[in-house]
Amino acid sequence: MQRHAQVYPSKKTSGYEVGSLRADFPILKREINGRPLVYLDNAATSQKPVHVIEALDRFYNQYNANVYRGVYRISEEATVAYEDARRKIAHLINARDPSEIIFVRGTTEAINLVAHSWGRSTIGLGDSIMLTEMEHHSNIVPWQQLAREKGASLKYVGISEEGQLLRQDAHQHLEEGTVKLFAVTHVSNVLGTINPIRELVREAHKHGSKVLVDGAQSVPHMPIDVQDLDCDFLAFSGHKMCGPTGIGVLYGKRELLQNMEPYQSGGEMIREVHLYEATFKDPPFKFEAGTTDIAGAIGLGAAVDYLSKLGLRNVRDHDREITKCALEALAEVKGLKMYGPTDPETRGGVISFNLADVHAHDMASMLDEDGIAVRSGHHCAQPLMERLGVAATTRASFYLYNTEEEIDRLVGSVERAGRVFKI
Repeated sequence: MQRHAQVYPSKKTSGYEVGSLRADFPILKREINGRPLVYLDNAATSQKPVHVIEALDRFYNQYNANVYRGVYRISEEATVAYEDARRKIAHLINARDPSEIIFVRGTTEAINLVAHSWGRSTIGLGDSIMLTEMEHHSNIVPWQQLAREKGASLKYVGISEEGQLLRQDAHQHLEEGTVKLFAVTHVSNVLGTINPIRELVREAHKHGSKVLVDGAQSVPHMPIDVQDLDCDFLAFSGHKMCGPTGIGVLYGKRELLQNMEPYQSGGEMIREVHLYEATFKDPPFKFEAGTTDIAGAIGLGAAVDYLSKLGLRNVRDHDREITKCALEALAEVKGLKMYGPTDPETRGGVISFNLADVHAHDMASMLDEDGIAVRSGHHCAQPLMERLGVAATTRASFYLYNTEEEIDRLVGSVERAGRVFKI
């Protein structure tokens, strides 16, 4: 195969022209060490299309003002754009009502909000919280702290050698009758495993457990219907789905949000304040104290427009094709071990690997010499690294603008590393 291809043809995959679409992303024109940038760290953050960049520019140039608080024109325009973004996101995930969409800084803050506002009033002595061995630290540490504070326990669902959840573990923990919350990732940021959320939610609900889904790696890549999944909470980040950093979403069923205490208190989230007492607004405003990231929310709304026009089903199809190409090509590299499911139908666009005894950081540095951006380390999933028996992996993660030619360059660079390290 040809190495270091400079031109990406307008090959139509999964309903759109990848070559044409790449023109929407200015950063993809950049060169690193004289070679076109190959960006394969999309599980960490995605690149931003012109459509989103221009939406941010318009806000700051034309109607930068605080929302709700002004009766003047540009404040009203900002408020309309902010609430339009909320409605777009509700439509994207099929929430029943925009009031179930809370703007937060990202997935991490969304999970912490649930731990604080729902967990502290619900989890008690003797209760348990069920997690999985493939969780991101953001979906482990808040529950560790809550369990320690409340005298509760943590129960873990293990994984198979193929990177799939051991469903019998989940069943056994739920049968014990103490699980009040199941917090689970939809798609593993290391293994790429797509978990059967719909079935997991139904079993958890049969045993009286609520379910929080970490959708950081799923919402940007595939159609999500929260009413069909029936999850109680869903957390995701804007920056992984073509939106700005510093903005994310917590979806929660309205009846749960209505009964939860505020996460933070202060301006805007109040109904009335007197010297010795205060009353709070209804969700979502109860959970959006102070001046929120208005620009970020509007930028995320623009990202939702972009993804909706492209079609998340098409994005998922493209992920599947690129992942299949990468799995097959990397499998031919001598000494390389990949982690997670081998079937692209059951995994997202994430491939973690190690090449013999080459350290992941050394591998990432060598790939960077060839203009290829990947992630190396424990990926904020140290318990999973312990389960896999490794200290770190190199991770290549794909998105809607990646091409088969870029996979070719990745494989060629990994092979070069193997020659340098005499694998």
